[in-house]
Amino acid sequence: MANDHDNEICNKSDNRPFNQVLETNISRRKLLKGGLATAATTFLAGQSVNATSYKKYGYKPKNLVNFEPVAIADGSGPWPNISSDYQWDVLIPWGEPIVPGGPAFNYPPNSRDQAKQIGIGHDGMHYFPIKSLRKRRYGWDNYNDWDDNKDWHHNMHKYRRRYGNSHGLLCINHEFGRNSHIFGKGVSSNGDENQPESLEEVRTSQHAHGVSVVEIKERYGKWRQVKSKYARRIHVNTPVAFSGPVAKSDLLGDLKKRPPQGTVNNCANGFTPWGTYLTCEENFNGYFGATNSSWTPTEEQERYGFDDDGFNYGWEKFDPRFDLSNPDYKYEDNRFGWVVEIDPMNPYRKAVKRTALGRVKHEGIALTVGRGGRVVGYMGDDQRFDYIYKFVSAYNWKKMRRRGYSPLDYGKLYVARFNDDGTGDWLELTIKNPEIAKRFKSQAEVLTYARIAADIVGATPMDRPEWTTVAPNGNVYVTLTNNSNRTEPNAANPEAPNSDGHIICFKDSYKHVGRKFKWEIFILASGTRGTEDVFTDPDGLMADPDGRLLIQTDGGQPDSLNNQMLVADIKTGDLRRLFTGVSGDEITGITMTPDRRTMFINTQHPGNGDPARTNFPAPTDGITRPRDATIVITRKNGGIVGS
Repeated sequence: MANDHDNEICNKSDNRPFNQVLETNISRRKLLKGGLATAATTFLAGQSVNATSYKKYGYKPKNLVNFEPVAIADGSGPWPNISSDYQWDVLIPWGEPIVPGGPAFNYPPNSRDQAKQIGIGHDGMHYFPIKSLRKRRYGWDNYNDWDDNKDWHHNMHKYRRRYGNSHGLLCINHEFGRNSHIFGKGVSSNGDENQPESLEEVRTSQHAHGVSVVEIKERYGKWRQVKSKYARRIHVNTPVAFSGPVAKSDLLGDLKKRPPQGTVNNCANGFTPWGTYLTCEENFNGYFGATNSSWTPTEEQERYGFDDDGFNYGWEKFDPRFDLSNPDYKYEDNRFGWVVEIDPMNPYRKAVKRTALGRVKHEGIALTVGRGGRVVGYMGDDQRFDYIYKFVSAYNWKKMRRRGYSPLDYGKLYVARFNDDGTGDWLELTIKNPEIAKRFKSQAEVLTYARIAADIVGATPMDRPEWTTVAPNGNVYVTLTNNSNRTEPNAANPEAPNSDGHIICFKDSYKHVGRKFKWEIFILASGTRGTEDVFTDPDGLMADPDGRLLIQTDGGQPDSLNNQMLVADIKTGDLRRLFTGVSGDEITGITMTPDRRTMFINTQHPGNGDPARTNFPAPTDGITRPRDATIVITRKNGGIVGS
């Protein structure tokens, strides 16, 4: 089954629900149901990417979205489908060796091999080019810093073969894998999946989670893995480090006596201007349980969803780290729920959990550079009625790094409040706030229990905030997947419960670093029902430099569609379906080569692990176990993907 525990509710605060704010705001603005064409007339479209800026580069298409869409009739079944203007291929399915020649996939896997193989639950990812033009020709830090060097971004296609567009590292998250998927375990009489029967099975499951770093090359139009000094797995038992305000607190236990290990439930992602990868821990609570029946959660644990059996992984039965009732591992739960930084070019450097970014169920983080060169990160906490957060570094990121400081260790964490009049406020989560100081003793506590601090300051409960993305014009987009607990319809969510979700857009004051913002609804998924481009449950998201928004879905799609990826023209409202997955999967993860001629996306839990539904990526036989995989997408005419 899919990972649907983020549909549960941990927020018991009485903060004003977002649907009430929407009802007032949308009524005032008379925004029509549907959103895209209407949104083009609002303040957001007024700040759309300036089309004239593309003309000098000579490759802007007549229309930003100009491909033949996948029809509804072709969007279901056990095999993917793609626009007739595009083509796809498969890369690094679950169980492939991290480097060619390593242990081959064998079902069910064992712990030793799985630690050297691609994990399960492919999700967020990022492509890091090797031998980039930026280093060789201009001496720039790396290709990611394209905001300040747009000529690099638009001219990169001229150097496709020579500089990074056919050779790079792919960092990829492995969010989750059920016991039924990894081991083929059945279901018990009470409806739960059967649990592991040994420490060996627990270790196998743990090693299937985490992050993979692989080196890939394109040759004759095909992308393949190559042997690499960079390739590695970071899983639940890999040594990691902590940094930032919480690192030296007692809230993590004794780090010398019990050195920290691992990362888990790695959902979406981000990347930094200095060339590192950010992986985000989401539903970490589900891997913990309690073997002592007398155990009860603390207030803090309850706010994060901890209970005695978690998501039924059963790790606590054989690994005491995940036993909430074991006093020797009292603070192990606080060691998860962070944004983790990984240096893909240095396999000997530990992954670092950056605690200044707060501890929530991070879906992902979109990093941009704001006024004064400060880095700003936008994050969603993926659960019903939880919040949207922002982090602003203390100083200019380049100056901080030159002085030996991480820009992700020093700064301020904010949470969003949406007002009725289309404005919003960023509320700082700080121990200097008297109301927060009544509850917590230190800033380390505030960050470790950021959800409770956000409750205190009056943040706006949202409908499952997921992926965030920042467009080149500064607009920030956030997917709000759904909320079936909505009880009253309103103009923004006309169905009760809200089963379809929507996408919100806002723009900060002072180039991302201000405490005020303006917001609008970009699209209501319910408004696409009855159209050829219908979708619901928006999840994955990316804004490209030309003014397109790429939208991925995770949920039961209408009209018998599988989960899908669509492309929207932000300015005109044109919306088209580019790709559909296989039965029972989620379409997630998105990254491109610098020239944007190659896109990588993922199919997660195809068939929900059931070979009767699909055998992807193997030919259909009704027997072979389906495997999560990365999909390589290119345009047949060699153009920019999404155009």
